[in-house]
Amino acid sequence: ESSEQDREIPFYTTASADLLREAGEIYRQQNCKNCHTLWTVRNIMQSVPAPALDGIGSIHGEEWFYEYFSAEDPQQILSSRLKKEYQMPSFAHLPEGERRILAAYMASLKVRDWHLEEVRLARCRKLTGVEGECQ
Repeated sequence: ESSEQDREIPFYTTASADLLREAGEIYRQQNCKNCHTLWTVRNIMQSVPAPALDGIGSIHGEEWFYEYFSAEDPQQILSSRLKKEYQMPSFAHLPEGERRILAAYMASLKVRDWHLEEVRLARCRKLTGVEGECQ
């Protein structure tokens, strides 16, 4: 007995075609896929060091992302247990327009309400490595 939610993909974007194209180019140039997954079916044997980006826009808003991407040290905004080589690099060197495009795009990556808590927990576990802190 499966529900409609079991078959529905919980992730979606509110981004326009232009934003998808522009952000996709920056995402590729900055090699974000080396550490993050996005719109992918996860293979249990494949692991990426940083949190998945699916649904991240349901957790943080566009202004938060802009401040995060503009920070000289993103760890001051969102710390993690990740090894230094996997910690979020600063994008403060990118032109403001590119940081705004990335922020708008990340804010557009939504998750349906019925799956939001699972996304929050998975992200917390990845960042902290501690199950109990994620409740």
